[in-house]
Amino acid sequence: MTEPTPTLGERVAFHRKRRGLSQVGLGRLIGRSESWVSQVERNARKIDRMSVLAQVADVLGVPVADLAPDVPTEAPASESEPWRDVLRLALTGHPALAAVATVPTAESAADEDFGARAEQAWKLVHGSRYSEVGPLLVSLIADLERALRSTPVDQRPAVAQVLASVYQAAAAVLGKVDDAEAAWLASDRALFTAEVTGDVALVAAGQFRMALAMLSVGRLEQAQHAAATAVAALRPRLPELGIEATSVVGALCLVRAVSAARSGDRRTAWQAIGDAVELAATVGAGRNDFNTEFGPANVALHEVSVAVDLGDAGDALDRAARVDTAGLSPERRARFLVDVAQAHAQRRARGDALTALLEAEQVAPEQIRDHPKVRMLVRDLLQDLNQRSDQQLRALADRCGVPA
Repeated sequence: MTEPTPTLGERVAFHRKRRGLSQVGLGRLIGRSESWVSQVERNARKIDRMSVLAQVADVLGVPVADLAPDVPTEAPASESEPWRDVLRLALTGHPALAAVATVPTAESAADEDFGARAEQAWKLVHGSRYSEVGPLLVSLIADLERALRSTPVDQRPAVAQVLASVYQAAAAVLGKVDDAEAAWLASDRALFTAEVTGDVALVAAGQFRMALAMLSVGRLEQAQHAAATAVAALRPRLPELGIEATSVVGALCLVRAVSAARSGDRRTAWQAIGDAVELAATVGAGRNDFNTEFGPANVALHEVSVAVDLGDAGDALDRAARVDTAGLSPERRARFLVDVAQAHAQRRARGDALTALLEAEQVAPEQIRDHPKVRMLVRDLLQDLNQRSDQQLRALADRCGVPA
């Protein structure tokens, strides 16, 4: 006689117990009540949103397919993005082994305008033009690693400063396309290189990229720890370190806020936002220290994001209505619109959610079409029979690689 197929609730209960979690503990990690978990495990409540199912699977440490085998799996990454593989290869192994293995020559880096090339790379990152920035980063990493070993000793800190920024750019773009492993490696290289410069704020900026890489793979406790330890070390020294360091500490506070919100820790999340508000008032508008875009507008964006992650859709939309995105980069505007779409989806306003996603795609198409949160939202919308026939939704799903 054939064994009955386990239900979704039975699978959730099995993996919860395997991890040694109580229903209260699981509920706390996903921002739900013990009653909600109990109802799911007894099959008295369905998990009818892909984003919630993915969150449960992530906390339990299993693929979504282990909980719901019938749910369509994510389509493989598009083969039209070779830049990502090339950039990963540029980070693999020692990026300047050839330079290390040869006798260094006393060449000067003064004739090479690395700073201008790095600045161009960051413009492309903030513009979400990933297919253009990938090859530029590959060449910059190779050239700067060689220069760091061949230029006179007194010039090396300046070269290291640019190289650390380039590694941060690589971490940022790889994190945006959900390549967390490579983003982690790039941020680690940024940290190591920044130490050569002796610039405390630059080292902290590398820590910021590392915390973001941890956040992107759901390692919330590690992201929180990385951000919190850096804030604790630097904040008492801000009067002497200056405005650039203040920007980095503020950006780290925002990482703390998001990681706490995703852990369901309301108190810490809003406390970290409060710290960021205070620091943003000091920094003021119009700065972009270490390419963090930290300032009052960026804090306002994160207030929306925190409210969404805490499940407070109404509060998120109220805050979103007060945000002025005029001076933000395409990358930040698109991310804001994704949060707005998620808030609308939480309120079952699926048409408004689709409108926000389509607007985000117009602002930063490469970022949106390769964003894991967007794919989850699109899958959620496709589950609604009234939305499934929407031609715009089906076309968006196709562009994002989500089976319609």
